[in-house]
Amino acid sequence: MFRSRSRAARAGRGPRFRHVTAVGAAVGALALVAAACAPPPPPPAGSPTLGVSQVVGGLSVPWDVAWLPDKTLLFTQRASGLYALKNGLPVQLTNGGPDFWTASETGMMGLVVDPQFATNHKVYTCQGSTADSPIGGHPNSAKVAAWQLDANVTTATHLYDVVTGIDDTSGRHGGCQLRFGSDRSLFVGTGDAAYGTNPQNLHSLNGKVLRVQPDHVNAGWVTNPFRASSDPRTRMIYTYGHRNVQGLAFRSNGELWSAEHGPDRDDEINRLRAGDNYGWDPIPLTYNEAVPMTNFGKYPGAAGPQWKSGFPTVATSGITFLSGAQWKQWQGALVVATLKDSRLRVQFYTDLGIFRGEKIPAQFDRTVGRLRAAAEGPDGCLYVTTSNVTNDRILKACPS
Repeated sequence: MFRSRSRAARAGRGPRFRHVTAVGAAVGALALVAAACAPPPPPPAGSPTLGVSQVVGGLSVPWDVAWLPDKTLLFTQRASGLYALKNGLPVQLTNGGPDFWTASETGMMGLVVDPQFATNHKVYTCQGSTADSPIGGHPNSAKVAAWQLDANVTTATHLYDVVTGIDDTSGRHGGCQLRFGSDRSLFVGTGDAAYGTNPQNLHSLNGKVLRVQPDHVNAGWVTNPFRASSDPRTRMIYTYGHRNVQGLAFRSNGELWSAEHGPDRDDEINRLRAGDNYGWDPIPLTYNEAVPMTNFGKYPGAAGPQWKSGFPTVATSGITFLSGAQWKQWQGALVVATLKDSRLRVQFYTDLGIFRGEKIPAQFDRTVGRLRAAAEGPDGCLYVTTSNVTNDRILKACPS
């Protein structure tokens, strides 16, 4: 069920208030019920023909990919740092620095290039750190680091940390995805660190999507929903109540969507709106995974997903929206990489965000193992990374 929001809320300008007449509310409710009950239309008929090739192999858990303005490919490997692909070979730009920490699902993770790279040569990573977490006295954390690349793209120099103190216990549910908004605000998707109170705690950065200023340390974006809080950590929060955000992607209409891991069921694709609670609350036990992924019973106003896996989970990971006429009927579709299911899902949604169906390309139907990242490159092709620990690859799928 979709919920009405004011124009200010849709623009992300803080708390939502809406005044409607009783008749108008009733008509709107009936329209929403009718839309929810109607069967979704099928996805577009026909698919582009994909040609798949290997960009680079011999890797270990390549987590994310990004491109410099000159189309140089950058990528992270969870256990070993940030790399550039030069003349077909990986060149390590940094091993993560002296406080780099990797364990379980945490290490060198999300990666993004500054929209102003041409003038500042900055890129950003989300990575594990040996610095203590401020939550529960845990000995490790995750952070977002700013790096400056040299002119020849052979080294990355650490400049400062954009976000610090993201809780990270054993390394489980470490997140962590990065994306820039059109206004150069930096979005950070975090995991809940498998610590029960984190997702609903507005003084914790975990189980959240943050929106921050990339040129400052622990500075929330000025229009964030909790900007009036006295706690700078709360001021960084854009949405909360998440379990483990693995993917972020902007739709062509400016909406930010996420992919999120569920417990034993209900991985989710969510459409994110400022200030919303997505309903994950794994208490009262230390970490109670028997509760619903979106707990409408406890939080009736929670934001529901656009799609969920049901049982069992598929482990949704990186996501991207396809753009350009080269994708034919797939233009505008959401591509979802999956780890456990080892499939690439091309999902179709209406303009209102209603799921219409999906297609699975034969070349990525459990043929190359676990899939981590999915990103559209500057050449209009789709780049996909595998996550099998050994002999991992970055693959390129081009429509013809």
